This record gives sequence, C-alpha cells and structure tokens, in this order.
Amino acid sequence: MRNLATPQQPEEIPFVDLVALVQTHHNPKPSVIVQRFKLNCHSHKTDVGKIDLNCEKNNTAHNTNDISVNRLIVRRGQSFLVTFDFHGSFRSTTDLLELTVETGPQPSEALGTRSVFGLPEGRWKRSSWKVKVHQGSGLPAGSITLDITSPADAPVGEYSLSVKTSATTSVGSSLGKLLLLFNPWCQEDSVHLPEEEERQEYVMREQGLVYKGSDKYISSMAWNFGQFEDDIVDICLKLLDVNPKCLSDPAKDFSARCNPIYVSRVVSAMINANDDGGVLMGRWDGQYDGGMSPTHWNGSVEVLRRWLKYGGNPVKYGQCWVFAAVMCTVLRCLGIPCRVVTNFQSAHDTDKNLTIDDFFSDYGVRPKQSPDSVWNYHVWVEAWMTRPDLSAGSLYDGWQAVDPTPQEKSTGVYCCGPAPVKAILQGHVDLKYDVPFVFAEVNADRVTWMVFTDGSKKKIFTDSVSVGQNISTKAVGSDKRVDITANYKHAEGTEKERDVYNQAVKRVNISEENSNGIHDDKPGVSMKIVELTKPVSGKDIDLKLVLNSNDNETRTLVINVNVQAMRYNGIPSSQIQTELKEQKLLPNQDLTIPIHIPFSVYGEKMRESNSIKVSAVVTDKDKSGAVYITEKDFVPESPSLTIKAIGSELQYSDMTAEVVFENPLSEGLRDCFITVTGSGLLTETMEARMPFLKQGQRLRVKIPFTPYRPGPKKLVAGFNCDQFRDIKASCNVYIKPITSVVPPLP
Repeated sequence: MRNLATPQQPEEIPFVDLVALVQTHHNPKPSVIVQRFKLNCHSHKTDVGKIDLNCEKNNTAHNTNDISVNRLIVRRGQSFLVTFDFHGSFRSTTDLLELTVETGPQPSEALGTRSVFGLPEGRWKRSSWKVKVHQGSGLPAGSITLDITSPADAPVGEYSLSVKTSATTSVGSSLGKLLLLFNPWCQEDSVHLPEEEERQEYVMREQGLVYKGSDKYISSMAWNFGQFEDDIVDICLKLLDVNPKCLSDPAKDFSARCNPIYVSRVVSAMINANDDGGVLMGRWDGQYDGGMSPTHWNGSVEVLRRWLKYGGNPVKYGQCWVFAAVMCTVLRCLGIPCRVVTNFQSAHDTDKNLTIDDFFSDYGVRPKQSPDSVWNYHVWVEAWMTRPDLSAGSLYDGWQAVDPTPQEKSTGVYCCGPAPVKAILQGHVDLKYDVPFVFAEVNADRVTWMVFTDGSKKKIFTDSVSVGQNISTKAVGSDKRVDITANYKHAEGTEKERDVYNQAVKRVNISEENSNGIHDDKPGVSMKIVELTKPVSGKDIDLKLVLNSNDNETRTLVINVNVQAMRYNGIPSSQIQTELKEQKLLPNQDLTIPIHIPFSVYGEKMRESNSIKVSAVVTDKDKSGAVYITEKDFVPESPSLTIKAIGSELQYSDMTAEVVFENPLSEGLRDCFITVTGSGLLTETMEARMPFLKQGQRLRVKIPFTPYRPGPKKLVAGFNCDQFRDIKASCNVYIKPITSVVPPLP
C-alpha cells in the first residue's frame, strides 16, 4: 500500500485538498513471476530449431490475454498454435514430430497428467492431446505451424511441453511451460456457460458488487476481484499445490484437477485457514489485533498477495463476504464461472434439524443457549458446472452453492459444497455436497423462546417465513441487484414451499412433529416497530412502537424496549439502551411508545457492529403473564463518500481519481484516511491520511493514475476515522483500448 503526500491543512477554508504527488506508470511493471516466462513468447532456439509459442495470438483467442501476453496461457478443449522453424526441411506426412505434455509429480497417461502425441497424425490415435498442421500454415520450407488441442477434461494447471524428432536423441527438447485453465467457451467442458454476456460477467469481469445489510436495508459494496492481475494466477495454482490432499497424494490431486467439483471443494477449504494453510483467518468478536478488520478489505488482490508474501500464513482477518469474494477471484481466474450471492436472514443450523432456536429475556436477545443462529446476511458463491456424479442427465447441472466461510465441517474439513441450487429448491437434502446445510440457510423454521429468571423457558411462536430473504447477486452487465430467491425455494406461504420443507425433514430423518412449521395461535396483542426518520450514522434515530388489541378488554402491559448493537452474524455485541414502563392498552386503540436513540449513545458501540436491533418484550399482567415479542433490525446508512474519475478514459492516458468526504458531526474527526484501489487502473492500493477534520469540513483527495488494462473497470474508495469505520464508495470507468500504441517493455 503506497502512502501519499499530505500537505498542511488550510485553516481559512472548510475544504481540505490532498493531492497525491505520485508518478503515473505508462508501463506497469510486470511481476518477477511473469518475467520468468517472457522467453516463452518469443522465437527461441531448441535442438530442433526455432520455436514460437505465439503467446499473444493464442492468449487473445483463449481470453487469457488480460492475464498476460508474455507467457502461454490457454484453455482446455480449444486449439492453440505453435510454430516450428526446423534446421532443415520437414514433411508432416512422413517425418516424426513427437510432443509431450506433463503436469505434476509422477505424471502418467493413466492419470491424465501426461500425454505423448504428434505427427504423422495416424500414429497417435490413442493420445488424449491432439495435433494437426494448421490450415493456414503457409510458411517457407522447414517451417510449420501446428494446432495443438488438449482434451476438454484435462487437469488444469502448469504443464511442461517438450518435442523431439526422428533426427534427435531419445531426450526431448523443452519448449517451455504453458498454463491450462477451465474453458467456459468450450461445449465439451463441464464448466461450459452458453451465453457470452454471462461469460463476460462471471469469468472476465474483474470488479463486482457484494450485498450486505439486512433484508429491509440492503446495501452494496464494490469489490475488486482482480483475477487478471499478473501474479494472481500463480497464487491460485500455489493454493492448489499446498492443499492437504495434494501434500498427501500429489499425483492423485493433480489428476483430480480435471474436475471442477473437486477443484471448487478444495478452494472452498483453502480460502479459510481453519484446518490447513489457507488464505484467511476468520474472526467475529470485534477484536482484530495483529491484523485488519474484515471491513477494511476492498478487494481480493491484496489478500492473496499477503498470503503469498508471508509464506502461506493466514491473512488476518476475514468474514463471510471476504471469504466468498476471494473465492470468486480464484475460481474466475481458473476459468470456473462464479458469482457472489448474499442470503438475508440466513440460518446457521448446527444440529441439522432444519430448525433455529432464538432465545429472548426481558432485556432482549440472550447469548445463545444453542449454537444455532440467524445472521443478518451471509455471503457465499455460486459456481457453474455439470454434476454427472449426481444424475445421468442434467438434473442438477448449473449453479452450485459453494461456501468457504468456516461454519461446519464437511467430511472432516471446513468447507461447504458444491451443493446444486436445483437440489436445494426441491428439498433433495440427501445429495452431496452439504445440501442440508444450505437448505437450512435459506428455509429453516425459526422458533422463539422466552427465558425467565428462574431458567425456565416458554415457546412463544414458530416462524416458517422469515429465514432466507432477498437472496441477491449482481446483474449481468450492470450494477443492478437481481433477486434469485426463487432459485432456492418456492414462495413463502405456498403449499409447495411447505411440501418441499416437509420432504426435506423426512430425508434427514427428523420427526415432523417438532419441525412442521406450524404457527402458534394469533397473539392477543399485535406489535410493530416503525421508523420515523431514516437511520443515518452520525444522526439520532427516532422510532415508535405501536401496540394494538382487537378484543374488548383493557390490558395492563409491562413494556421493555431494548436497543442492542448487533454483529451481522446475529450475536449482540453490546447493550445500547433499555427502557421499562407500564402502560394501559385500551380496546381497539393504538398505543404508541416513542423510541429515541441518540448518536452520542449508539455511535461508539457501532464501530465493530453491523446493525441495531430494537426489540420489545411485553408482559400482559391481566392474562396470566402472557408474553409478546417483536423485533426489528436497522442498519444506519453511512455518511456520504464519493469518488469519480477525471480525464480521458483511454488506456495508458493520465487520469485522476477524486474522493470527497464531508464530516457530518458537530465535532472533529481524528485519524482520517482514504484508500483507493482498482484492478486495471492502479497497480497497488493508494492511501492518503489527514490527522484531523473539523466539523462540517470536507476532505478532497486527488490521486493520479494511468489505466493499463482496457474494458469496464471500477474505482473503489474507503474512508476510516475514529468515529466511522470503513465507509465505501465506487464508480465505474470504461477504459477504451489503444491498439496502435504499444508501450515499451520496462
């Protein structure tokens, strides 16, 4: 992360300008890793003559030129060109040309990690890799261009390529390395995605949106996936190489990399660090000493680079959206179509009974008596692939839920999925992998209990509706939110939804008597919490509790209104305020209780919390102590942060990112700093600091940059200070390519 120059704060004006005095780079310097492979991309001499791997041409045809044009990176099931300039003449119909590709330790043809093939074509009929003379090859005598094609189910990874001819010894001459990736453009590949617009979104798009908040307060944050940054593909392959299955049996692991089911499961386990040398350490208690708060991260690139830089030690810290977004980067980089998905009111069912128990006392949500919980939101990914392991047809093909957040173990390892979304929809919870867990996340029933001072508890009601709301992902080709709840479950309140739920209960061998989703009788007192002003962080919040009774009796009610700061995983972090009062509720009339929550009371307690939970526990003194409960979660909107791009949106042209933040408080803000990142735009995260920002004062930061990769991009900014944590903003930038100007190599 680069620190930017910070001039003195002007005293006489309310607008503070920070201009970043950094040089722009017309030629972003490639990493050392990439430089090792530059020889691959130019004609170089071997024992058989000069070889040209046509890297730029091949990579462009294989949609990998955004990763590099300086090394050969191709996709399986699709041909690529290699040109040979022999010392003498070569006749393709009679002369021998033997090519060998190998990946991993102890490569073998039986495991699919080695193939020997060549010319004449008829001699190599059993080879899995194929070669033929390129139809357009019209080079002089002694030169030939070949079309080489890997099988559409070849293991992905790094291969060595060697050649020998009838004129050479038994030892082949090395042609260098090539990287082989999954191919969503190839119909025979198990990750084939038919629509080009979707391939552009779910494989090629380097930026996206992650949805957060709560089901009634949905917000988005921009995320920089950065899968085409020049060292990310090597980090992704390193991730596969150090997974425990590879360390235990590397030959078998390299062979299994032909299967996206296997690869996605391995990546799910390796993104978290719970039982291996994974990328991210999770933490949910608000204590982030020795690392970064999960809300700090704007993208995956910095996380993955830190993991590699520090020798595979886990990066501190992540939570669900960070785990999911980093996994999305890895899968897109490897060629598996992937999208980030957010489930609001997401259940965490630890005992696999498809039911979540919530416990209340008269002071609000209690610490859990069971590890079950309902998160404000939970984020996972969907990966696109076929599932021939589950059905001879295509019954379960398509999107698969895969979750790298370490919640529960799957076959002894902290990973989850791939779980077919189609199986979740139909309640087919007896299928692999981890379908019951994901089904519960979107469709568990929720039972609310009242816990009394003597430790006894009473069931208040059963809710079969609220879990699994507004399941969201980014739209193809735009920043709109798409609701995909109908992919996961039938509409709540319908007979079909209950039939599927009950079928799922049977399949996991649970008695329907305790898990049938039946609601309790209608309560004698109805309650709701209504917002009077839009909750905005930095301002007081005003709400009201409205109670109503539709019978003919006057009721004496003991009303306890509780306000708690909540972590997004449903755990209270601190008590904000509580109010206890006794009121008469008259027949057929509303009773309104105002609720005022000053920022001076809640602000400090929200720094490491996601939302505010307001709950009302009402005891009816005239009805033998009948208890009524209502609750509502509020996510205060962050103060405004804006970012825009200034200048000609042209590759290798000078541009400026301008970020503006205004202090909304009646007091100064300390330790302010702004970060800006964006793959294809900035080669690293930039940072500017301001020790103190007066009340009502605006801070403006200008950061010069030079876009180095064309296409749709996104600038992402973050703001932090002593009062506010990780306010985010983003803007879209479409960089037009320069085809006539090629920057010189550094």
